[in-house]
Amino acid sequence: MTRSQRTTLEVGARIRVSIEKIAHGGHFIARHEGAVIFVRHGIPGEEVLIEITSVGSSFNRADVVEIFSPSSDRVSAPCRYAHRSGCGGCDFQHISAQRQRDLKSEVIKEQFSRIAKMEIDVDVEEVSQSLGWRTRCTAVTNKSGALGFYQARSHKVIPVDDCRILSPDMKFSELARAGAKGDQRIEISISNTGQRSIATANSRDESPMRLTDGPDIAHYIVGDKTFEVSQKSFWQSHKDAPRILSEAVVQFLQPQMGDHVLDLYGGVGLFTGAILPLVGESGHVDIVEGSKSATADASRNFANNSNVGIVTADVAKAITRFPRADVVVLDPPREGAGKDVIAELSRIAARAVVYVACDPAALARDAGYFRDYGYEMAEIRAFDLFPMTHHIECVAKFVPLKVS
Repeated sequence: MTRSQRTTLEVGARIRVSIEKIAHGGHFIARHEGAVIFVRHGIPGEEVLIEITSVGSSFNRADVVEIFSPSSDRVSAPCRYAHRSGCGGCDFQHISAQRQRDLKSEVIKEQFSRIAKMEIDVDVEEVSQSLGWRTRCTAVTNKSGALGFYQARSHKVIPVDDCRILSPDMKFSELARAGAKGDQRIEISISNTGQRSIATANSRDESPMRLTDGPDIAHYIVGDKTFEVSQKSFWQSHKDAPRILSEAVVQFLQPQMGDHVLDLYGGVGLFTGAILPLVGESGHVDIVEGSKSATADASRNFANNSNVGIVTADVAKAITRFPRADVVVLDPPREGAGKDVIAELSRIAARAVVYVACDPAALARDAGYFRDYGYEMAEIRAFDLFPMTHHIECVAKFVPLKVS
């Protein structure tokens, strides 16, 4: 069937389809008479009835409304809000935990094959139970002040009185029962020392968050190091992520006594805290981070370490100041590091670069840039730090290409 002959789908139409493979972003692919449809709440291999929710020139979107042949991996969602008309926070509550990880492995492999033209094999490692892991969230209230989360691809607030993936110590249910002012954005966090902070802002404009309860600076213990983290600063949301990622970074980086280390997008200094004892007083770590809040935290966290430098600047601009480094760790935002940063890393010529990534597509793209600039991906690990959702965290090691 040619493109011009493809069926024109309409919002609200219901169609029987077979669910094919998973797609990046938590959707599953189905096809109908030449039309590509991204489907929520399916599992590969299922025969289902879907309802079209949006149409476009290159693809369409739909939700599963009836299942004719369920997958053996389909389970009852533990959260009563995890359905097509409910909260949009979790993509995979209808899928067994092991199959969730297998699907995430497929996503990583597909992104590397399609974007970087690299064939890799990686298992997504289990980190914890699928519920009660999240220590930071952004909730919203509707006009009446009911607390909840947005529906998928919508600004409709779904009132929620119990979020199952949140740490019980956040006491979300108590906050939901208490209610709040209408049309608010509410950030809630709990440190592993038990300090809960709540900040609010109007959800209908760009007004800054304002601390309304708890300390502005919370304390987090990772290994032998205590970190001060301001409410505005980034910190990993999974309760075990700081430890897991620090261990993986050190394993891949293999820092040595006396090394000069660059910690790019270094935040409050999580990885610096793990690296510093290994490079010793003769070594040096430079943290580069664009957030003023995070670098202020880092300055306090390493106030007694004269061999830690802290630069508040855009990484792409600041990296040009460094003539060399022995090893580099970078933890960029979701969009990745990009070509310009990787070009500068090749100039610096570190013996190892360890890249922490929350988006496999951005990592795959940047892996291609590394190859173009003389580095190869030597190792990769992936961690299920966002159970019940499509998100994945990867740690990859890049080393200079061997010249024969």
